[in-house]
Amino acid sequence: MVSVWKRFTLRAREWAMVAGALVSTDHPVLAHLIVTRRCNLACSYCNEYDHRSAPVPTEKLARRVDLLAELGTSVVTLTGGEPLLHPDLEEIIARVRRHRMIAGMITNGYLLSKTRIRRLNEAGLDHLQISIDNLQPDRISKKSLKVLDKKLVYLAEEADFPVNINTVLGSGIPRPEEALLIARRAVELGFTCTVGIIHDGEGVLKPLRETERRVYDQVRRLGKRGYTRLTRYYQENLASGKPNGWSCRAGARYLYVCEDGLVHYCSQQRGRPGVPLERYRKEDIRREHRTAKGCAPYCTISCVHQASLVDFWRAPQSRPELVERPEVLSTTPASSSLSVDLVELRR
Repeated sequence: MVSVWKRFTLRAREWAMVAGALVSTDHPVLAHLIVTRRCNLACSYCNEYDHRSAPVPTEKLARRVDLLAELGTSVVTLTGGEPLLHPDLEEIIARVRRHRMIAGMITNGYLLSKTRIRRLNEAGLDHLQISIDNLQPDRISKKSLKVLDKKLVYLAEEADFPVNINTVLGSGIPRPEEALLIARRAVELGFTCTVGIIHDGEGVLKPLRETERRVYDQVRRLGKRGYTRLTRYYQENLASGKPNGWSCRAGARYLYVCEDGLVHYCSQQRGRPGVPLERYRKEDIRREHRTAKGCAPYCTISCVHQASLVDFWRAPQSRPELVERPEVLSTTPASSSLSVDLVELRR
């Protein structure tokens, strides 16, 4: 259970992050740092993993954390692949915290134990997100409530950091009504919960079907909405398969740093700009802040929406040409593991 003091200090640091972002546009709000591409699972909609890659050497990760701190980054989220496969994960979390940045992690949760959760507490982890896609494992996803419920109980008992449970709706998910059951279980355990939309195997965003939309509306009515209410306009359009008009600040407010240490707009735009983090400067941030992204109208990546939102009222970009169909313009396979958070629940 998260201590009162931890909640207070974390909220104070989050408000300081917002204030700093309002004052200056010359630093990233959020960076996703890949610590290993390897994963212990194989979900059919994910293009962000393999079964062979070695963990990124700890000294390289430490240097990348230092470089992100030099850029003034507010939040660093460790991800993969499966970050819990990295043998020195807690050391990297602690290094993020020493730089006074907020430390987050995205995991499938399979490797969590009471001992590992206590180690994450000691390292200073600030946020953790687990994706749960169904009640029982199937051919699409192994991230099921049946397997992970015991891990969630461990987190409820031991974690001194907030936990968010993310589930998905959209193409390829055969039983959308399970998202509501997962959301209810998350709230019961005292966690926040988000539900998102995924692309199909061709990278195309399709509007939610009637059943999926009904589940979405039911989940939205549960509990209190948090930060995601700020991007509700985006979410409603995506649920209906409609484009959004917004200024994507990827490459500026949001950085995706891959296992090779290159900065990309996001996981689905690898290669753009593809600049080594060691050479990333304020000039790059300013350039990308002004650069319109043609994939933005149908983007489903909530973290980029939220990191960009702080600048919605300033520094307009040139109007990108609207893509004819909602594709992910990617240098990687077209299937997408990323989702937009549609609603956040609190107990």
